[in-house]
Amino acid sequence: MFTNVTRIKDFFIVGFPGLSPDYYIPVSVVLFILYLVIVGGNIFILVFVKCESSLQKPTYLIFCHLAMTDLAFGTATLPKIISKYWFDDSVISFYGCFVQMYFVHFLGATHSFILMVMALDRSIAVCAPLRYTAVFTNTTVSVLCGVSWILPLSWMVGIVVDALTLPFCNSNIILQCYCDHMAILNLGCEKVREVELVALIGAMFFLLVPLGFIVFSFFIIIVAVIRISNSEGRMKTLSTCTPQLFITFLYYMPRCFVYLANNVGFRFSVPVRIIIVMLYSLLPAAINPIIYCFKTKAIKESLKRRFLDRKIEASFKT
Repeated sequence: MFTNVTRIKDFFIVGFPGLSPDYYIPVSVVLFILYLVIVGGNIFILVFVKCESSLQKPTYLIFCHLAMTDLAFGTATLPKIISKYWFDDSVISFYGCFVQMYFVHFLGATHSFILMVMALDRSIAVCAPLRYTAVFTNTTVSVLCGVSWILPLSWMVGIVVDALTLPFCNSNIILQCYCDHMAILNLGCEKVREVELVALIGAMFFLLVPLGFIVFSFFIIIVAVIRISNSEGRMKTLSTCTPQLFITFLYYMPRCFVYLANNVGFRFSVPVRIIIVMLYSLLPAAINPIIYCFKTKAIKESLKRRFLDRKIEASFKT
């Protein structure tokens, strides 16, 4: 039995270990700008797709769901770490930390499943173009994306309740920029392995099942493209999948790299690991709206048309 179990009322977010106080304000400014980019870019996508009737199609509705997860993730994680460096406020309440952990993993799982829906969209569009509009409707997308939001809900409630039962005796210091499952488990002193195993099984399901489906989808897309007789047709078909490839690559590749590095015995120092986690967690949320706008033909053309209309309107007024 552990005799030094303590009742924790608050946790302390470390952020970036070893960072000099001289850099607190610059770091908080950078994080605040990143947050503004995430909020501004993703809200713009949501509003633009909503207002542009030509974009009321399955592909762009999926982009909207991805934008919502990116917006929610940035809002769940960044304000607290900005507050730490801007106002020297490292404290997060006990239950506030678990709420943040819930949203971090819930949104990550939801994002994975929506990426799987996006891969399904592209595979049907490329492999069965004549049936695409009949099979993959806005209603189909709404149902699939709705399931992607609902499915992780109960799993994450179980994970949080499981972690809440742990006795904490090591520390109340979170070695991360936000509360996540691993950071909290590291503070536990009993039943940690059991809780960790259950969470790992869930995480593998919610990350690897979508990844496996995505890899399979892009494999059959490549096979379908190879079968196209002319090179121009092949390039045109591949170009319709470019945004989806970029978005999927940004989300999964850094995670796979860190996982493989850990499994081959390569260990990152704590500060480097925290920076890598922050980069792969938040940079895609800032970059995705740019990919939607500049790598998607329909959105790009709609933006150009809107810009030209405004320009013509302004010239008439002058």
